[in-house]
Amino acid sequence: MQVKKAGFLTKIVILALLIAASVSLLRMQGMIANAQEELDTLKLQVASQTQTNADLRDAVEHSGDPARQRDIARNELGLAAPGEKVIIFTD
Repeated sequence: MQVKKAGFLTKIVILALLIAASVSLLRMQGMIANAQEELDTLKLQVASQTQTNADLRDAVEHSGDPARQRDIARNELGLAAPGEKVIIFTD
């Protein structure tokens, strides 16, 4: 049984298909790298938002705590309890 050699046109078609497949794979690899970067960025955003949510949940759950209210009054509002003296340090 004889094996027929591939013709010139067949070789050109196969070469074109291989080039097209290679270009497609390279393009797909770039898309995957971009998607991975976006995924990493979104994971960081989710972690940050999760921490923010936990802080807010804690603030809501302990909003009636007198010690917390005093801390907020002193640290965030600049208030002082009766008889306290406020000392402000400047640079």
